[in-house]
Amino acid sequence: MAKELRQIAIYGKGGIGKSTTTQNLTAGLAENGKNVMIVGCDPKADSTRLLLGGLAQKTVLDTLRETGEDIDLDLIVKEGYRGIKCVESGGPEPGVGCAGRGIITSIGLLERLGAYEDDLDYVFYDVLGDVVCGGFAMPIREGKAREIYIVGSGEMMALYAANNIAKGIQKYAKKGKVRLGGIICNSRNVDRETELLRAFAEELGTQLIHYVPRDNIVQHAEIRKKTVIDFASESAQADEYRDLAKKIEENKHFVIPKPMTQDRLEEILFEYGLMDAVEDYKI
Repeated sequence: MAKELRQIAIYGKGGIGKSTTTQNLTAGLAENGKNVMIVGCDPKADSTRLLLGGLAQKTVLDTLRETGEDIDLDLIVKEGYRGIKCVESGGPEPGVGCAGRGIITSIGLLERLGAYEDDLDYVFYDVLGDVVCGGFAMPIREGKAREIYIVGSGEMMALYAANNIAKGIQKYAKKGKVRLGGIICNSRNVDRETELLRAFAEELGTQLIHYVPRDNIVQHAEIRKKTVIDFASESAQADEYRDLAKKIEENKHFVIPKPMTQDRLEEILFEYGLMDAVEDYKI
């Protein structure tokens, strides 16, 4: 019996550390012998740079513009850390066209060229920011990604974005098999951050699957164009990403999320994130 290919999309507010988290956890999976492919779904094309040692990989859209439709798989798929297959969708020229088309075009081309027929265990889609409409929703709208994880933090805007993403997942889950697998907290050292994220996840009907502590070693590794697992394999932070990879591998808790109203979200933010600060600033 053929093994099941797990297709996972990682969403989150722009700047939350989604791409860094994705590359580090896939490094953990690859280190454990898993065959992984990452499809970068951001026009900045920076979803695979740490796995490729900083290589500015030519995107699918750039390749198509230069060579036309008749291309080989090895022109758009590069092998990175521990054999992870890396693809960057890319986007249109600045100010022209819809960036979401890069995702639609890339996934369609990868399918036609047989990229998904390899002995893959996982495909990860690293999706731009908090946009879940149009082309950026394609991994979940078309049923390509069955599992969704949202990267968040205890910051207000990160949770607003996460709640909006949950609304998009809920919409598409009613028509297909896409499910939310959990919230990944990429810590910003906000007061009561773990409590806040647990309460937020519980309200959505999901779980806080892992809390990734803030550590400057992440930035040191990025400067050297590496994942933490590659740069500092014995560090505590590398073990955090290994733990996250293990939890995703073993996860069985998949739900249709129950997004909050604006009022309820603000109640939780106030209770866990702002109340102490309000008291501190009383004059």
